[in-house]
This record gives sequence, C-alpha cells and structure tokens, in this order.
Amino acid sequence: MAWIGVILTAFVALEHIGFMVLEMFLWTKPIGMKVFNQTPESAAASATLAANQGLYNGFLAAGLIWGVWASRQDVTIFFLGCVVVAGVFGAATVKPRIFLVQAVPAILALAAILLP
Repeated sequence: MAWIGVILTAFVALEHIGFMVLEMFLWTKPIGMKVFNQTPESAAASATLAANQGLYNGFLAAGLIWGVWASRQDVTIFFLGCVVVAGVFGAATVKPRIFLVQAVPAILALAAILLP
C-alpha cells in the first residue's frame, strides 16, 4: 500500500476509535451530550444503544488497523468499504454531516489505495 493510503486509513481508524470512546464511555457525559446534541434524559435513555454502536465502531477501527498492520490490502479495502456504507447510511438516516465526517475520509483512503 502507498504511504498516503496507509496514513489516510490510519486517520479513519483513529476517527472510529474516537467515535467508540464517545459512544461507549462519554455518551452521558457533558462532552458526549454536546457532540451528539443530547439532553441528559435522551442520553440516558439511549446509552445502551450508543454503547452498542460504539462497539461496532471499535470493530471497524480494529479491522482497519489489522489491514494496515498486516499489509492486507484486501482487508483494508473491505473495512474502508464498510465505513463508506455506514457513512452514507448515517447521512441518509441521521444527519447529512455524517457523510463528510465518516464517508469522505474513507473514500479518500480507498482512492489512495486503489488508484496507481
């Protein structure tokens, strides 16, 4: 993999580690409620769902790290594709900004890996 693809993939993995921390551990804390525009009541009511979502973001990060660490382009492409799909779905169902934050970095990483 070209170095730019590795750097962009690492950035996407770090993003997903951050999402995981926010969703699993900070959801009901002031920073988590601010980031996700939650009230204390809505954060408390959705904390279990957010933790589950955070776990999936952790799996995405782990897959991306595995792909880069093992120099497995196929694994990296698979997990970047998963991130793109999640970003597009999140943008369509939750907030359009998710496309910019989640899908665009993954698309750029995929382009860096797939284009010569």
